[in-house]
Amino acid sequence: MELDRVVELARSVRRELGKVIIGQDALLDEVVVALLAGGHVLLEGPPGTAKTLLVRAIALTLRGRFRRVQFTPDVMPADLLGVNVYRSEQAAFEFRPGPVFCDLLLADEINRAPAKTQSALLEAMQDVQVSIDGETHALSPIFTALATQNPIEYEGTYPLPEAQLDRFMFKSRVGYPAEADEQEILHRYQQGFDAARPETFGIEPCTDPQALAEARAAVRTLTVAQPVIQYITAVVRATRGFHALALGASPRAGVIMFQAARATALLRGRDFVTPDDVRDVAQPVLRHRLLLQPEAEIEGLTTDAAITQVLAQVEVPRLT
Repeated sequence: MELDRVVELARSVRRELGKVIIGQDALLDEVVVALLAGGHVLLEGPPGTAKTLLVRAIALTLRGRFRRVQFTPDVMPADLLGVNVYRSEQAAFEFRPGPVFCDLLLADEINRAPAKTQSALLEAMQDVQVSIDGETHALSPIFTALATQNPIEYEGTYPLPEAQLDRFMFKSRVGYPAEADEQEILHRYQQGFDAARPETFGIEPCTDPQALAEARAAVRTLTVAQPVIQYITAVVRATRGFHALALGASPRAGVIMFQAARATALLRGRDFVTPDDVRDVAQPVLRHRLLLQPEAEIEGLTTDAAITQVLAQVEVPRLT
């Protein structure tokens, strides 16, 4: 796919999402970037901030298979992946695929499920396949998981394992909208919008699984200048020696930042990556991969604040 077509596809998806989600511009950009880059997204925020609505809106822009799993403490891995059922008339087992066999998976309130069920997504997210009873089953080539979670201090939630967190390209914060945006939401409901009725969204499908796969392949052809590559490496390495962090970013974090920066450049209509693209994806890429020192947490420092301080210490290259 030509890069200009990728830009148009990305902007079309972004425009359609803006018909439904009000006052979350940075969040919409992050989700579109993840779709282009082939990454999974963890959406964190309090209940009622349109996390589930956002994923439903994305599904409407994509002419593909969409599944939703509402995670609860009694959801088992087989409920997610599928199960082999014995057929007596055939004297053989038949595989019944679970909801993970789709193009877009909404893992709603993922941190309300126990760790065993959360971990069932690991292989699917990393290798685009699942293994059941010794057999490997391939998933959709564009399989994308968008998980929602409430902040971990909410009752009945469990923190995600580190290995699970690392499979998400972004951890995106979903906060409350500004007052004017909140009023606009009410005006839209007055005009007939209803979050429970997708036909009121006004979203037009603007891509399909094949086009999205071609767009992702085109993103991978984007060349990144050496100074930008050095900048990404410098940012990642700077987190490892930062005084407030007990655990810095891994080389995988650098790879994901590289991929996200390329998709960000295309969303902005450019065929080259700038340091600003890197800086803008640094927080959603790194915030769930860093571990604060206990004393830093006691002092009230957040991972986002630590990332901001790290970025301030790394020299920004000038592109000629």
